[in-house]
Amino acid sequence: MRTKVLVFMAGLLLIGMGAFANGKKTQKVDVSGNCGMCKTRIEKAVNGVDGVKDAVWDSKTQVLKVTYDEKKTNIESIQKAVVAVGHDSGKLKADDKVYNALPGCCKYR
Repeated sequence: MRTKVLVFMAGLLLIGMGAFANGKKTQKVDVSGNCGMCKTRIEKAVNGVDGVKDAVWDSKTQVLKVTYDEKKTNIESIQKAVVAVGHDSGKLKADDKVYNALPGCCKYR
């Protein structure tokens, strides 16, 4: 009897964890940049998007790894946040005025 109760409780726990994980997605997207200031700017912009759980940009690979809730946002909205702070992302290009306002070390074009 005790074993059946434990198995039942473990099953409920797994079901609950599965329901919580629904909608969570991790994707990688190309983002142009150069330095630590770029990393800070990019990650701050992405983490400011409602539904983003985690964002890490790697300056060597020029790749942003982002985990987000699909029910609250999408990769296009995330890329638009990156472009808004002056960094190209995938097919989206930052506005020249915003890009030109970046510090010299952050200019990648």
